[in-house]
Order: sequence, then C-alpha cells, then structure tokens
Amino acid sequence: MSGDVVFLIGGLALMFAVGLPSLLERAWLSAPVILIALGALIGLLPLPQAFVMDPVDQQTTILHVTEITVLLALMGVGLALDRPLSLRRITGWRTWSATWKLLGIAMPLTIGGVFLLGWWGLGLAAAPALLLGAALAPTDPVLASDVQVGGPGEDLDTDDEEISERDEVRFALTSEAGLNDGLAFPFVYAAIFLASMGAVSEWGARWLAWELVGKVVLGLIVGVGIGTVLGWAAFRSERKSLRLAARGEPLLALAAMLLSFGATELVGGYGFLGVFACAMALRAVDRTHRFHEHMHGVIERLERMMTLFVLLFVGISITDGTLTHLDWRGVVLAAALVFGIRPLAGWLALGVGRWRMADESHRPLERRERAITSFFGIRGVGTIYYLAYALSETSFPEERWLWATALFAIILSVVVHGVLATPVMAKLEARREQLTGAA
Repeated sequence: MSGDVVFLIGGLALMFAVGLPSLLERAWLSAPVILIALGALIGLLPLPQAFVMDPVDQQTTILHVTEITVLLALMGVGLALDRPLSLRRITGWRTWSATWKLLGIAMPLTIGGVFLLGWWGLGLAAAPALLLGAALAPTDPVLASDVQVGGPGEDLDTDDEEISERDEVRFALTSEAGLNDGLAFPFVYAAIFLASMGAVSEWGARWLAWELVGKVVLGLIVGVGIGTVLGWAAFRSERKSLRLAARGEPLLALAAMLLSFGATELVGGYGFLGVFACAMALRAVDRTHRFHEHMHGVIERLERMMTLFVLLFVGISITDGTLTHLDWRGVVLAAALVFGIRPLAGWLALGVGRWRMADESHRPLERRERAITSFFGIRGVGTIYYLAYALSETSFPEERWLWATALFAIILSVVVHGVLATPVMAKLEARREQLTGAA
C-alpha cells in the first residue's frame, strides 16, 4: 500500500470522526460503533507491516497513545462538570453521593466479581484474573460521551447561578468516569505485584499504605494545588499578561493537563487523578466564566482525534487476527461483565442509604435512573491503557488471551451501550420533562 493510500484512509477516517457526532445525534448508532466498524473494514486491507497494530508488538505505542487520550478525556470531564464539590461542607459531599457510591462500592465489587469469575470460575491464575478485573472495572471517560454531561455551562441555571439537579444520571456517570480511572491504578499495581512478587504477605502492607492511599492523596493535593494556582493567575491576577482568561487563550487547558500530570507523576502520585483534580480546581476559581467553554472545546477536539486512532485500532483487531486468541472463557467473562457484574454492582451500590430522607442538597436516584446508571458503565480506552501498562511492567501468562478478552469486552460494551444510549437517554429526558410539566 502506498503512502498516498494511507493518507487517503487517514483523511477519510478523520472526516468520519469530525462529522459523525452531529450526524448521529439522534440516531440509534453511536460514533464509536461506526468507527470500530470502519476499523474492521480497514483491517481487511493488505496493510503494510508498520500499520498492523499488534497489541504485543506495538505495546509501547499503544500505551502512549491511550495514555494521552485518557488524559485529554479527564481534563475535558473536569472542565465540563458544573456541580461544585465543597470539601468543607457536608452538603457538598452529599450532592456527589452517587459518585462516592459508584467509586467506593460498585468499583471494588466489579473488580472482585471479574476476579472471582476469572480465577474461581474460569480457572485463570490469580494475577491475570485480578488484572482483568482492575482494567475492566473503570467507566471510561472517553467513550461514555453519549451518557455524560455536555460542556461547561450546559447544566447551569443562569437565573440564579445554582447547579441544576435535573440529570443526576449523566452527572453520576461523568463524575465516576473522571475519578475512577485514577482509582483503578492501585488494583492494577496489586496484579503486577501478585505476578512479580508472589504472596500478598510480601507486598500487601506497602500496597495498602502507598499504592492505595499515598498515591491517591498526592494526586489530589498536587492536582488541586496546580489547578488553583493556574486558575487564580488566569482569572484574577493583577498582571494583565497573566490573565489568560481575559485574552481567551484556550491552550491553558492543555498546559494545565501536562503540568499537573508531569508534576503528580514526578512526586509519585497518580497522574490521572492529578489531571482531573486540576481541571476541577481550575473550573472552581470562576465557575461561570465563558473561558471554560473555550478550553473545553480545544480539549474535546484533541480528544476526538486521539479517540479516532484508538477506535480504529480496536476495529482493526477484529479482522487482523488479534481476536483469534479469544476463547469461550473470554466471551463468558466479557458478557458477564457487561450484562451482569457491573449492572448488579452499580444497583447494589446506589441502593445504599436510600432509606434516608432526601433534602434540598441531595436527591437520590429514582428506580429507573438507578438502573440506567448501573447499566451504562462503558468499557473503553482506559482498559487498553491499564492492560498495556501492566504488561509492560511484568510478564503475565496468556498475554495474547488477555488482549483478546479485553478488546472483545470493549467491542461488546461499545456496541451494546452505543446502540442503547441514545434511545434510553432520550426516553429518560422525555419522562423527566413530563414530570416537570406535571409539577
């Protein structure tokens, strides 16, 4: 295949990525589904060896591409969330209660469910079973756009500058996706340690103190600190040269993303968590300023471009032989995750504390909202990154089977959730409007 043809395919694919979101706004198919199908068609072509993205041979490339994609998604999600989080007020914590339940209960249950099914039910070794659980547990911030909040200000009530509570489902899924990519890392490390160091007694105390607690705390502190400093400089500095918000320089978002990630990783914290915390802190300095929309727009476009490459890789894997290593165990595990483990874990988690009376600061999810939130835990780019990261750190048995199973789970999730997202969310919004009108 000549270079000209490669450029032609790349241009056509980019046009699809640019035009599909608006064309499919009310369609039953999502853009990721179409892009994966396009990748599958490209995989049938006689591609040069340099363009065959074998996940084992091209592991380093895949690691860095997915890392950048997730970073862009996390920065975008942090800027998009209109609802503030006040750590000093109990009401601030309560408005995020669905998020804490999904993170603190649903996510560990999902990891544990996949681990037990793989290890006890399907006969996998403990380390790869735990790695699959950790990699497949997070709701992806990249591919979950159909069930997430819009850009900055879209959920803001401009009359009284209060945050709208009308779409608790989108908020819960968005905030969960922003935080759980960082919080999955401790369990990825646990799988790495289990594979490389052996018994839990050899590394359990260190993992609990540092990987589970220390790195999370560092990520939050560094991210919030950098976001706050950059926000004050951009919005409130007395020096005009530093007030980037007044000048409308949206590349501040990209600089903040790279700075927070690099600084957090340098001190040993979780960079993903640092980026999300930085975006939240940057947004909090002047929540209603239109500059956030400009920054979010830049991040969103870059994320869309990077997502294109990742989805094409996933699609190509369908037809280039990667999935030949998939067996019935992988199919069972992926189906159980999408249709059973995650929905059940989410349902149980969101049911905790529902007997408490709601107040003005907290509205528990209704039964239908609870079911939708539990079901739409979309797997995606984060899964690929975590798997590539772990496999680059130490060796795991059945490496190609792990890749085939993870990619099949992503494809299944993208297709099922992508087909159902638009009609389900449309019905939910229509029902909400009916109830609002009746009230």
